[in-house]
Amino acid sequence: MTRRLLALAGIAAAFALFAPPSEAAAPETYKVKFETTAGDFTVAVTRRLAPKGADQFHSLVKSGFYDGCRFFRVVPRFIVQFGITGDPKVQAKVRNAPIKDDPVRASNKKGTLTFATAGPNTRTSQLFINLADNTFLDRQGFSPFGTVVEGMDAVQKITPEYGEKPDQGKIQSRGNEYLTAEFPKLDYIKKATIVED
Repeated sequence: MTRRLLALAGIAAAFALFAPPSEAAAPETYKVKFETTAGDFTVAVTRRLAPKGADQFHSLVKSGFYDGCRFFRVVPRFIVQFGITGDPKVQAKVRNAPIKDDPVRASNKKGTLTFATAGPNTRTSQLFINLADNTFLDRQGFSPFGTVVEGMDAVQKITPEYGEKPDQGKIQSRGNEYLTAEFPKLDYIKKATIVED
């Protein structure tokens, strides 16, 4: 079995243990370190800001879900988006189990981490980091739950070369195979680790 297949098998096995947020409450505060091809950064999460989102994120990070994820949408002075895993079978599990919305208790300021949505109560695994003060997103229901506390310079180095060209439907159905073939210069997450519970 190739190294790539072993890695995907490991993600799938870990994700099989993924518990819905209602069964796995996250700590009130925790930090996640992202090791990426653009450099490392750390996010500090405060659960009270968006409990359901913080629980979902904690569970996904613990499962290894974000390891290998590409930063597939980068809009300068707006956002960096990620959170579709490289394995379509694993992605399907989380896509079919959305979580309910949290009230907006913090503002989408530069450096904050927020779940992307496709409408009410549709949050799954996709996240974005605000590259500017996008406070207009607050009234649209986007609820931040974390902030980049180290390495914002690395976040700002994530390549914007492909902008919004990657097709999310194709990422969902074909995973990293599609992205590697069509968008080989995308930066990606090598590993996401909970470093402080």
